[in-house]
Amino acid sequence: MFQTAAKTFSVSAATASAYRRVFLVGLRRYCKKTSTKLRVSEALTGAQLGADVKVQGWVRSVRPQKNNIFLHVNDGSSLQSLQIVADSKLNDPLLTFGSAVEVTGILKKSLHQKQPVELEAERIRVVGECNPVNFPFKIKERHSLEYIRQLPHLRCRTNAFSSLLRIRSEATAAIHSYFKNNGFVQIHTPTITSNDCEGAGELFQPSGPAFVDDNFFSVPAFLTVSGQLHLEVMSGAFSRVYTFGPTFRAENSQSRRHLAEFFMVEAEISFTESLEDLTKVMEDVFRSATECVLARCAEDVDLFHRHVTPGHRDTVEAMLNKSFPVISYTEAIDILHSSSEKFTFPTDWGCDLMTEHEKYLVKHCGNVPVFITDYPYDLKPFYARDNQDHPKHTAAAVDLLVPGVGELCGGSLREERLNLLMARLKRVGLEDTYKYLDLRRFGSVPHGGFGLGFERYLQCVLGVDNIKDVIPFPRFSHSCLL
Repeated sequence: MFQTAAKTFSVSAATASAYRRVFLVGLRRYCKKTSTKLRVSEALTGAQLGADVKVQGWVRSVRPQKNNIFLHVNDGSSLQSLQIVADSKLNDPLLTFGSAVEVTGILKKSLHQKQPVELEAERIRVVGECNPVNFPFKIKERHSLEYIRQLPHLRCRTNAFSSLLRIRSEATAAIHSYFKNNGFVQIHTPTITSNDCEGAGELFQPSGPAFVDDNFFSVPAFLTVSGQLHLEVMSGAFSRVYTFGPTFRAENSQSRRHLAEFFMVEAEISFTESLEDLTKVMEDVFRSATECVLARCAEDVDLFHRHVTPGHRDTVEAMLNKSFPVISYTEAIDILHSSSEKFTFPTDWGCDLMTEHEKYLVKHCGNVPVFITDYPYDLKPFYARDNQDHPKHTAAAVDLLVPGVGELCGGSLREERLNLLMARLKRVGLEDTYKYLDLRRFGSVPHGGFGLGFERYLQCVLGVDNIKDVIPFPRFSHSCLL
């Protein structure tokens, strides 16, 4: 008997039983535990064996057979993909290489040695279609870095570039961790600034309605080339500061060595009068970040060291196991002069070291990173500390050169002596351009700092020749889609 607000009515026992069954089935479905959502990397650990799980990702391979279909699905969380085993009834014409899928099923131990687990699918849903004929990457083909470089909007779907992005992410975290653990305060330096830190004039200038005669509200505005001068401001209140962010250079970025937009790690240390304090931090951050990357991204790094730059692992191991030698610029020039190598650019004292010189010096010193100190005074920016030595006038500056790349880091002690700094600014015509002198008037201390090119660091560790292969979106002519 059922009663409503309007009336009471009777039903048969069979009908009532059917109602109860429908109600109980609905209740069980409502109360049933939902599938556990796992990333591929989590599923591969085998920690959820026997569990009802859900995995979402992109199909890397499809292999249909008479009774079953086999898929490999990857979601970017690891280099290795998860094998999916499904009844052939679950096959779908839209289930193709490159398509996005959601798979629900039971995670089981695999019978094959090459894979620890597999997902026995109960349901496969195609979330995003992909026409494999038009898709520029083909199944079972190994695409070169040169080829995928032409497809910046799709290259993250390849093994090599997804590995690169995971390595890049881990290296970023490792660098931040190093500075945090060593008492550095992170400073967010501005992207739009009115100064030309490098003094080279290679600046991007924004435009818009607020710009009049190339000025932003009557003040010159450029995209930053370095956060150094802003870090120097902060070094008047903090003994150790750093920044890690994008920088911009309006130079020819069509070569394999240059980028218009790249990332820089920069640090400034107060109360120091020794280049050794700077070189120690440079060496320590290099070693710390590299050890973390090798430990946490072993498979990804191995892909590069096996298939992209075979044999480079030995170079990386040597860099970690040997100390970094230190030579002066004058010693470096003597080494170049005594070499039988034919250089394109001159090697006279006072000339800047070019890439060919830097790579030769690295090989001469055992193919490990090498510090070059005490450069000619006139080669360095106005803020570099004057060594006041004669007859060869030098500055307290240092570069770190590394295998395969050349210059990785550049730094110097800063000129803290007000009279010398004023004379230098006047000499280069910048005495009225900066409020920089105020930093030397109110409690100034001896200090120094350096910058490390993050993309060049990745090139060094992975052995990648073209810098555009280690940044997500290089700004060059045929990448304008994004």
